[in-house]
Order: sequence, then structure tokens, then C-alpha cells
Amino acid sequence: MTDGKTFIVEHLDPELGPWSELEYSAIADETQQSGSNNRFILSSLPASFRVPQRLSAKAAFTAERRGVEELYAADKSRVCLLDPAAGRDLSPDDGDSFRVFLFGGILDRTSELRNKGFEGRRLGPKQMTTDTAVRVTRMVVQDRIALSDIPFIDFPELKLNDHESTEMPFRYVVDEQGKPIMPKACVSWSTTAAGTASVKLQSCPSR
Repeated sequence: MTDGKTFIVEHLDPELGPWSELEYSAIADETQQSGSNNRFILSSLPASFRVPQRLSAKAAFTAERRGVEELYAADKSRVCLLDPAAGRDLSPDDGDSFRVFLFGGILDRTSELRNKGFEGRRLGPKQMTTDTAVRVTRMVVQDRIALSDIPFIDFPELKLNDHESTEMPFRYVVDEQGKPIMPKACVSWSTTAAGTASVKLQSCPSR
């Protein structure tokens, strides 16, 4: 597809947790696979932020110290803010109107960007992980699939072993087998002094 899109996540945190790294890696991979002209940018990165090698090696990925207001100061009308408080849902026609799709990363940042005049669109009523939000946006604006036609599952259970599972409090896209699409992760267990089980999701070692 020649009409490349740019997907930007504002990341203000000086650190990157293992689950966020998994999500960002998935976004970078899918961005590249969906079109060679597509780009994924992490913007507003603090000076102390160190990009993991696993992420920096992705062809579609760019790390950016500048914020989106500086990057698109003269072209704000082409930027669509994915905003749960927006008055309109994202539609395939928005792929013709916008070139850049912006994700606040955290709700407070989305509110700040809204107040700076970026036009907003909603991805429906349920909260999504960042990689799911980017995936859904790409499906709508590039694959031209209406939000109402995308197969979703809400709050799926992640099976950890034969006896334990945990509920993921988000909406996910499902694959052809009806399973939620989420980053591949390694799951490790630990037990606190009080006897409570703690689940840790982290990036699996490269093979």
C-alpha cells in the first residue's frame, strides 16, 4: 500500500517496562508488515531514555526526543488523536483525511493533547492496550474495516498453567481461531511472603 501512515505513541516515562517493550515491538513489526511506507514513532522520549536493541533494530521504528506538537507544528490538521472522549468513532474515511495517528500513552497525556487542538476519534467504549489500539486503527484506516466489523473479545483469561489463569482487563482483537491477539510473552511466577502468587510477564529471549 503506497499511502503510508505514521503511528505515534507519546512516551514520557524515562523507563520502558518489559510489557511495554513487548507491545512496542509488536507495533513496530505489524507496522512494517502492513506497508513499507508506514512508520512507528515513540515521541517525547526523555533524554535518559535508552531504547532496547530489540526495538531499535525494527525497520519501521523511530525514537524521537521531540514531542508531536513540534514534529507536526505546521501540519496539525493531518494528525488524528485517538481519544476515548472524542465525539466520533474512527471510520475508514478517516484514512483519507489523516496521515498521522497519535496515541497519548496515558490518559492524562491524551487530555493534554486534546486541549492542544488535535482532532480526536474514538475506538469504541472499551479500554485497549496500546498495541491493540494501534492494530485497530490500522485495520480501520488502511484495511478499510469498520469498527463494528472487527472481531473483539473483552477481558479474556490468560492461562498461566494447568491450574491458574488471570483476567486481562482490556479489549482485544481476535485471530481466525478466536484467540486474542497479544504480544508473545514469557510468564514467570513468584510467591510473596504472605503466600500471594505474583505473575510477571516479560519478553521471551530471542531465539
